Amino acid sequence: MQDRVAPFPAAQVEREIAAAFGKPVDQVFSEFERQPMAAASVAQVHRARLPDGTEVIVKVRRPGIKAQVSRDMRLLRRVLRVAMLLAWGLRRFRPLDIIRELETNLLKELDLRQEAHNIKRFVAAFKDSTTIYIPPVIDGLVAEAVLVQVMSGGHRVNHPAIHAGGPQLAAAFVDAYLHQFFVLGLFHADPHPGNLFIRDDGRICFHDFGLVGFLDRRTRRNLAAFMQAFVHQDGGWLLDAYLDLGVLAGDMDRPEFERGLEELLLDYAGLPLKEWSFGEVFLRIMHLGRGQNIRLPHHLLLLMRTFFIMESTVRSLDPEFNLQERLMQRAGETLGTMVKDEGWQASQARLKYEAAMTLQAVPCTLSRLARTLRNEGLDLGVGRRTLEELQRHVDRGTNRLALALVSLGLYIASSLLMQHAAGPSVAGIPVFAIIGYGLALWFTLLLSSGIIRSGRL
Repeated sequence: MQDRVAPFPAAQVEREIAAAFGKPVDQVFSEFERQPMAAASVAQVHRARLPDGTEVIVKVRRPGIKAQVSRDMRLLRRVLRVAMLLAWGLRRFRPLDIIRELETNLLKELDLRQEAHNIKRFVAAFKDSTTIYIPPVIDGLVAEAVLVQVMSGGHRVNHPAIHAGGPQLAAAFVDAYLHQFFVLGLFHADPHPGNLFIRDDGRICFHDFGLVGFLDRRTRRNLAAFMQAFVHQDGGWLLDAYLDLGVLAGDMDRPEFERGLEELLLDYAGLPLKEWSFGEVFLRIMHLGRGQNIRLPHHLLLLMRTFFIMESTVRSLDPEFNLQERLMQRAGETLGTMVKDEGWQASQARLKYEAAMTLQAVPCTLSRLARTLRNEGLDLGVGRRTLEELQRHVDRGTNRLALALVSLGLYIASSLLMQHAAGPSVAGIPVFAIIGYGLALWFTLLLSSGIIRSGRL
């Protein structure tokens, strides 16, 4: 089922290549093997050689597969509409929305240009890796139905020849997925043995990037919380993380779910760590509450599927491998990288932007306030005060605003000096930054003292 589907004829392959590149096969390649080296449900792969001698593989999509997918989806929608008429309760699962999302993602997978884009992103991500290798695509030889990629092979991950290096390979494989899940936010969603090879240099080679999952920042953080809550056997934290992932929707009996989670965690507490499974935990939590109020977005469905395949692949490399122990060993480093890459730089950029916009808006805001006081001030109930009192209040408010802006500017400037280590320093801390922070703190205390004495903001 992984790579031995019946192939389609060589004549069709040649027509697809000619249509994709505008010239016959013999003009694109110096050598081309008509017999495919592998065939799957979406495409098949042929060996070839470029005119410059580079060995490549040519992935050719099955003719008519897009039309077949569209027909199957239409048929499935009709069946579901009939099923919803007979079983009204199915509506709460929104099956038509699921089918629509499934069809959208299937059609994306059928476009080999999207797969080439995915490959390039993974090549860039692992270009310096000593444990992972991604064969690059050949620029200029990518089309919707044909993709040409550098040839790379080796032993399959379940081959007896790699048994001795299984533990090291399993560790490298898990580390690669931790990096994909929490740092890249992009993961290979089909890591079965047919898509993985061990090269002669010991690196794990990934193939077939048609099925790729995406995790945004928020999902990555919630996934990290879910994993840590599971490892630390904290039922309340586990439920909160699951809710934050967006899997549970609508009304929920929280005590019932917490009881179910506690029972689940007790089951795992009696098992060796090497037998724990994140994929199984996801599935079991979905079944709590008899499966009601469950919403599983496509990216989480891919994630759960990937967990199951990944765990199976790890055990084929090393049956004794302890996935949870490895996670606990590397979690701090990986999550630290995630926070550093995503959090600090993004927050700093936003702070600079918001501060600049605030400073830019101050003159306009003060101008509008002055105009309002000039045109309407005497009609706003200020008759109880003298004009001099009103002037003092306006002056005091303006002074406080100016002092607050100066303090903000000093904090920002000092932070930038700290970041770039500008000027002379004492104990590794820039002197100008120290002075700036000191003045900013002094102005802040003056401002706070004035507000406290007046009893109002």
